[in-house]
Amino acid sequence: MFSVTVRDHMMIAHSFQGEVFGPAQRLHGATFVVDATFRRGDLDADGIVVDIGRATAQLRAVLAELTYRNLDDEPEFAGVNTTTEVLARTVADRLAARVRAGELGAGAGGLTGISVTLHESHVAWASYERSL
Repeated sequence: MFSVTVRDHMMIAHSFQGEVFGPAQRLHGATFVVDATFRRGDLDADGIVVDIGRATAQLRAVLAELTYRNLDDEPEFAGVNTTTEVLARTVADRLAARVRAGELGAGAGGLTGISVTLHESHVAWASYERSL
């Protein structure tokens, strides 16, 4: 299995519902380092997993839809705790939609999976993996 990972970051504000979250129930900010890993069994005709430039640009575009926003105010997240895990899935699903739409190039049609990791800090992170 081959993989290519690209990295960017996003800054958001949000709050959580539920006693398990303690003080994070109040509005707070978070900065995440975001890794998106694209996987496939064989390299394409050009000898690559995916065009790194396109993968980077699409990750940046997905994150731009989330960054500098209070996610509590976003209708799609109404009633949802926007945990690190939930945001990793959101980013992965949005990248998968861009792969299906051809925005990562024709060669990306051979991708078999995407994994997204959101690093909350140097000691804590969460990931979501999905098939394509």
